[in-house]
Amino acid sequence: METGKQLSGTLAVAVFTAALGSLQYGYSLGVINAPQKVIEKHYAMSLGVWTERSELLDNSTEEEGSFEEKKHPSVVMYWSLSVAIFSIGGMVSSFLVGFIGDFKGRVKGMLMVNVLAIAAGLLMGLSRMWKPHIMVITGRAVMGFYCGLTSGLVPMYIGEIAPKAYRGALGTLHQLAIVIGILLSQVIGLDFVLGNDEMWHVLLGLSGAPAILQSLMLPLCPESPRYLYILLGKEQEARRSLHRLKGAYDPAADLEEMRREKEEADKEPRVSIRLLIFSSVYRQQLFVALMMHLSQQLSGINAIFYYSTAIFTKAGVGQPVYATIGVGVINTAFTLVSVALVDRAGRRTLTLVGLGGMCCCAVAMTVGLKFQNDYSWMSYVSMAAIFMFVSFFEIGPGPIPWFIVAEIFSQGPRPAAIALAGCCNWTSNFIIGMTFPYIQTWMDCYVFILFAVLLLGFTIYIYFRVPETKGKTFEEIAAVFQKKKIPKFSTELEQLKTSTDA
Repeated sequence: METGKQLSGTLAVAVFTAALGSLQYGYSLGVINAPQKVIEKHYAMSLGVWTERSELLDNSTEEEGSFEEKKHPSVVMYWSLSVAIFSIGGMVSSFLVGFIGDFKGRVKGMLMVNVLAIAAGLLMGLSRMWKPHIMVITGRAVMGFYCGLTSGLVPMYIGEIAPKAYRGALGTLHQLAIVIGILLSQVIGLDFVLGNDEMWHVLLGLSGAPAILQSLMLPLCPESPRYLYILLGKEQEARRSLHRLKGAYDPAADLEEMRREKEEADKEPRVSIRLLIFSSVYRQQLFVALMMHLSQQLSGINAIFYYSTAIFTKAGVGQPVYATIGVGVINTAFTLVSVALVDRAGRRTLTLVGLGGMCCCAVAMTVGLKFQNDYSWMSYVSMAAIFMFVSFFEIGPGPIPWFIVAEIFSQGPRPAAIALAGCCNWTSNFIIGMTFPYIQTWMDCYVFILFAVLLLGFTIYIYFRVPETKGKTFEEIAAVFQKKKIPKFSTELEQLKTSTDA
């Protein structure tokens, strides 16, 4: 069968190589949490505010949080900046995804930005040689800048090289690599591995390791045929790339689809970020893309991870850090479920099931937190709600927003759309990270009711506004939005002309 031949060894190598960037992104997200106290100690020593009293507090058996209140303000400030600067770097660089992707191509673009990851890894890995707070913060900023780029380039490349029948499953591998990276950082961040006083800098420095392996493998990967044909007009090179990616098959159908898209791309003006924002042509697709990414970050998933250790402690778990790692294992396992189901059940269905399930789990979490002091078994309700919440997240809302943006936009506006969606994701992530402690203080255990309301709103929006993209070509997906928006026009080009003339 032709479909079977489309899954070639070269395609597997190309997807694996690209996903190494996602693995690095996930590792960088999770690595800063495990050695927090160790890193704060070295910050305090570097700043000259570490005292015997600090050490006594750090090693005491006082209630968790007592040391937090007595840390030196400068240590708290530098630690907060170490965490937040990562998201700020991603917010800034996400706007450059389209430029980097089109400048030298998807493959060379990923290769170029690896310089940032390696530099960031060196800065953090060598942080004990100078002032650790400056070295780590600088390294985290550079790594965040890199991750903002790779979180757009990887889904763009995989979405363009994947066969239509497997585009969802291969696109989901971006999220799978992220959660594996997070889990990896949790495991090797344990105190008896690398998350200790002697090896914490090595733990942070390993953030740049996947970039070295990816740099060695990227020259073996074919460039995106869609980039070669539609943007550069190199039909023969696109044909050779298709043969390498999909094996011995007739590429005529793929080339014909690209030819039609190229004809429109040649006639329409370049779709910049500004044009994409203000043009009514792509407004519906843009709203869908942004809402999908907002539903991912405003779902409360980060709040769940924030609360998990405290809940496991109250439930009587002796080593809550291992229970948190268990959440990471569930995270990974259900992302694999999404990989298996996304091209069968569909993107829209899995997203609706995931968001609806998370909404119910958020309500259950609220009930568990409210009554766990009155009824000891309520702690186990909270624990079960955590595991189920994470499971539903990874079934749909976690992986699908990353690649559906590449599906609902044609070649012209795709880089700008991915850049905007990525910036939305990073910005909302940053806002949640900065505001959640205050919201938690204000609402206490009822904080998850807020997330339940948001999840219900996202579920309703996606039910009415997001079409199914499973098994459709890029042209067919674009036609779905065009038909809903302006029936009298049949092509994206005619709509864009009308918009720009107006």
